[in-house]
Amino acid sequence: MIKLIKSSFYREAETKRALAEFVLSQDILSMNEQCRAFEKAFAAKQERRYAVFVANGSVANLLLIQALLNSGRLQRGGRIGFSALTWPTNVMPLIQLGLEPVAIDCEMDTLNVSPETLEEHVTGLRALFLTNVLGFCDDLPALRKLCDDQGVLLIEDNCEALGSRTDRTLLGNFGLASTFSFFVGHHMSTIEGGMVCTDDEELYDHLVMSRAHGWDRDLSPATRARMRTEAGVDDFYARYTFYDLASNFRPTEINGFIGNQQIRYWDEIVDRRVANFGRFCAAMARNADFQGYDLAHMDTVSNFSMPVVCRTPELARKYRAEFEAAGVEIRPVIAGNILQQPFYRKYVRNTSERPNAHLVHTNGFYFGNNPEMTEDELTTLCDLLDG
Repeated sequence: MIKLIKSSFYREAETKRALAEFVLSQDILSMNEQCRAFEKAFAAKQERRYAVFVANGSVANLLLIQALLNSGRLQRGGRIGFSALTWPTNVMPLIQLGLEPVAIDCEMDTLNVSPETLEEHVTGLRALFLTNVLGFCDDLPALRKLCDDQGVLLIEDNCEALGSRTDRTLLGNFGLASTFSFFVGHHMSTIEGGMVCTDDEELYDHLVMSRAHGWDRDLSPATRARMRTEAGVDDFYARYTFYDLASNFRPTEINGFIGNQQIRYWDEIVDRRVANFGRFCAAMARNADFQGYDLAHMDTVSNFSMPVVCRTPELARKYRAEFEAAGVEIRPVIAGNILQQPFYRKYVRNTSERPNAHLVHTNGFYFGNNPEMTEDELTTLCDLLDG
């Protein structure tokens, strides 16, 4: 069977041996030096100034929205655009934290929000929480310019696009901040884990505080001293002084250690996924049953799953059955049209349909794009796509 998740880690055997030795040798397994080292390494590799490691990618989204509220960049009740084709925990934090979600449709040839679709909804938006869907993007430089011109805060959910580039820039680096996931099935695994990246020092401080109870102990000495002076708190009471709304989203040293092992393979993992993607696209291009993609504007497409969108629902049923009969594990294209999800209909009044997201929901599926796929597995998948 060609599984959606092929292994727990890249180079799993050696990673597990190193992890076992690490656990046996450590006195402290709560967040400590390994986590800080991983943050530093990830920020450098992602070409960002700051990275904040958290327990998973979903709470990375929640933490980012909470920090933007705490810092005053967003206000409760504000209208926040988001990609209608997305994962639920991209939009759930907007609902949970008292913001008004506005679903924005995708384009069929990029599966992403375009400047044209954003322009239909941009009036009155305070922010756009953009999902870079399965390693793809639309015209991100133009999207950023439109957001800047309209005073819309751009943030990116980059959990599905680690290593993808457009305009010689890594996806995740076009907005004020971006989130990442290190779930087992994603580009780089720490079992569970997530990251928030930004170049903004003030936002970084809010992220660090809101990750751990709202206290100051992980801030720089100068920032800690300033905050304690402003609050009239001495060093004894500062140990249990809480400055803003927060949760406990901390990762463990186990996650940090795995991250430090896996980040060494970043380029190798991305290169193999890019090569696989090229083969899949070439096979799909020979088959008129599938919706084609226009990604010529992208320098690199790195994804952990390959989306397939059929021309009709009947063709979708046919190909899903063929893939499953061949032993290929498939899933809907992320959460499909988020407006059809029960939680969204329960909490959001405006559920006007987004036709392209609905089409992907109805006619689409995806299968895994793993860096350790065998030649036989790749051949099987390309033969299925070729029809």
